[in-house]
Amino acid sequence: MMQEEKQELIEMFGVHFEQLYNIPPLASRILGTLIIDGCKSGLTFEELVDKMQASKSSISTNLNLLLKMEKIYYFTVLGDRKKYFKASPLSQRLNNYLTLVNNELLLIDKIIKYREKNTCCSQEKINLLNSYAYKEHMEKAEQLLLTTITKFKDIEEKNQLNK
Repeated sequence: MMQEEKQELIEMFGVHFEQLYNIPPLASRILGTLIIDGCKSGLTFEELVDKMQASKSSISTNLNLLLKMEKIYYFTVLGDRKKYFKASPLSQRLNNYLTLVNNELLLIDKIIKYREKNTCCSQEKINLLNSYAYKEHMEKAEQLLLTTITKFKDIEEKNQLNK
């Protein structure tokens, strides 16, 4: 029963990450697997080949994609030639969202400045008001992300100290 539940969760993560990051299904499922199964000691390349039932080249290609996107990282253990893969910490993953929010805020500021100078009809005034409201929303989202990232970093640091 627990194995079924785990597989269902990995599949749900897979579909979610596929849509969210626009990445191949195998990469999505590798990320889901690392979140569920790799949180303690990480998973080796061989373990991932076995769990995913995919070719070595497919696993390698998708691991490299996830590494490049900074969704995962790897570490080595002294005296062991294997790489151990883990999902990136939540604080780092949320930092990616924060970057998107900050980019959006820059765009909003530019459109507000443009609209403030060039508004000449009631529809454009409505667009300007919408832009102000949207900026306020994105600033709240930014603050919420910053608060949550700080909490995650504190938890991650405490976790590192307890190892």
